[in-house]
Parts: sequence; C-alpha cells; structure tokens
Amino acid sequence: MQMEQSIAHGVEVIAPKRHLVFAYYVSGHGFGHATRVVEVVRHLILAGHDVHMVTGAPDFVFTSEIQSPRLLFRKVVLDCGAVQADALTVDPIASLEKYSQMSVLPRASVLATEIQWLNSIKADLVISDVVPIACRAAADAGIRSVCVTNFSWDFIYAEYVMVAGSHYRSVLQQVRKDLGVPDDVKLVIFNFGGQPAGWKLKEEYLPAGWLCLVCGASDNQELPPNFIKLAKDVYTPDLIAASDCMLGKIGYGTVSEAMAYKLPFIFIRRDYFNEEPYLREMLENYQGGVEMARRDMLSGCWIPYLERAVNLKPCYEGGTNGGELAAHILQDTAVGKNCVLDKTKVRRLLDVMVPGCQPQKVPGNDILVPDWHTLAENKLGLHN
Repeated sequence: MQMEQSIAHGVEVIAPKRHLVFAYYVSGHGFGHATRVVEVVRHLILAGHDVHMVTGAPDFVFTSEIQSPRLLFRKVVLDCGAVQADALTVDPIASLEKYSQMSVLPRASVLATEIQWLNSIKADLVISDVVPIACRAAADAGIRSVCVTNFSWDFIYAEYVMVAGSHYRSVLQQVRKDLGVPDDVKLVIFNFGGQPAGWKLKEEYLPAGWLCLVCGASDNQELPPNFIKLAKDVYTPDLIAASDCMLGKIGYGTVSEAMAYKLPFIFIRRDYFNEEPYLREMLENYQGGVEMARRDMLSGCWIPYLERAVNLKPCYEGGTNGGELAAHILQDTAVGKNCVLDKTKVRRLLDVMVPGCQPQKVPGNDILVPDWHTLAENKLGLHN
C-alpha cells in the first residue's frame, strides 16, 4: 500500500494513501473525555482523513488545537456518563435510570438514526470514547468499531493505559509572564469541577508566596487575591507544565498530563469511579501523587499537602505519544489491517453499564441494581 507522510510537532505521521472517514463518538461526561480525544484526532487530521465528532462538548475544546475543514461536528449526546451526587461521588442508581432514559428506552430510534447517519457520511470506522450504543450502531451498519479508552464500563484495563502526548506550545517562562506571575512564586493549578454550592476558596488556604490557578470557575464566583480565575477556553496543558503541582480529582486526562510533565498531583478520592484505583497505583509507582483527605480539601487545610507535593520527584520516563499510536491503530483497523473481528461476548464491549459494581466494593454498601436493568438483556435482546 502506498503511504504518505506529514510532520507535526516533530512527530512523523504516516497515513495510507486512501482517504478515510472516521465517526468519533465522545461521552458527554465532563471535558476529560473530549480533551484526551484531541491528540488522537489531531493525528488523524494530519494524516489527511475526515473526522466527524459526535459530542455535546463545546467546539472550542477541539478547534483551539485543530483548525481544519476536515474536522466536522455533530451535536448529539448519546451517553449520559455518570450522575454525581456531588463533585466526588457517583450516584449509581440515578446513573442507571438516566442511562435507561437516554439509551435503553429510545434504543430502536437511536440506532435507526445513527445507522442512517453513518451510512450517509460513508464512515470507514466508528470510534467511541466511550459511547456503548455507538458500537451497536456500527455493527448494525456493517462498519468496524473501536473503543479508545483506558477502561470500559464492565472492566478496567489498567495495564493498557497509554499516557497522552504533550506538546509545548509556549515556553514556560512566557506562560508565567502572560499570567503576570514572577518566577519565584509557587503555582498550583486547581482542576476541580462540580464544586459544592456555597463553597468558597479562601486566601488562607495557600502558603505565603503561592498562587492558585482555578479551572472551571463560574463567571460569578468571587476569588481571593491569591487565586486566579482562568478563561474557559484556556490551553490547560501549558498551564499544567508551568505549575509546581496540581490539585484535583483523578481522571485519565489529569493523571496523564501530570505524569508527562512530571508534575506532583494532589488528589482527592471519588466514590464509584472505576478507573481510580489503577490511576492511583500509577501515581504511586512513579512517585507523583499525594492523597488529600476530602475533609481537608473542603475545610481549606491545603498547606501541608502543598508543601509535601513540591518535594516529590515524579519519575515517569515512558512514552508520551499515545495519540500518534492510537491514530495508527485506527487507520490500520479502518482499512482491515491487523483487525480481529471477534463478536463473542468476551471480546465485544457490551451495551450495558453498571457503574461501581465491579471494583471497590465496600462491605455493607453494595449497590442494589434495579429489576428493570437485570431483565434488560432478555427483554431487549442485548445479549445478541
């Protein structure tokens, strides 16, 4: 097969001569899924292919990184993600109920719409991160599908986690200069969406000589003078690279950025987030994590954790070109190269989500799965 090459950020992108069309479905749960998809999409676009994004995420998450007429958007949300009782806790039953309303009850009409659309754009491959019903739509349309993720709803593939690539768009000194932050000031980036209502950040939360960059603050949120509100469309990786440590919730995107930049990460545990145990293990293995008690985060007892974090020496030396590798795999799959078409239950991502039932079961705190969900396989034929 003839190949063509292009160069971006010093990385060689090799593409098949054939022009390909990708349909990329992205979960609507937070910005994390969308931001980690950017690296994969970037390399697919650079290789000369068309990528149709199916997501509820704002366009700027992608267009701030990728400006191309081959990047197309379709505003459709087909995955509810996880319903959260608060910023740190998943509500499993509410998540199942919302999933039923969005993907189970209207299943037939959703599938019909998606099959028609996939055929209309002549998609060569469906990619999902991770919208389960997209895989069924692809199968029914006779199109290959691939899930690009660090875990699926039924199991977590910890050993396959790939750290997302990092690209320095600005020198670190320039980032601090743009923010008006002197070199001798310590910076912590606060990446913590879904803050409790009425909770306020206070000046005494930080040691003297520190500033905090706040991601995702609401327009009307008032901040003390040692906290800086960041714009919604700010290029976060540059700010992470320019910081001395990060404080927030564990997620694939935040952990991968922290490890790539060797940035100490102060994290707060969340309930029923299936990926967390393995991401925590990675932070521990590479000496990059400090766990903060939830009560200390909310009460403002941050100083001991910040002082401990800046003394860490994260030691991750692995690859940071996950986006490039994923793009190559997707291209090969789209043209049938190295593609295993195994439709057994074991190999196929099931269109069923039971958050929190697999990992971290706490004695006396088991989740009671509703009867309608237990019977769904037989009634709706989801086992086929």
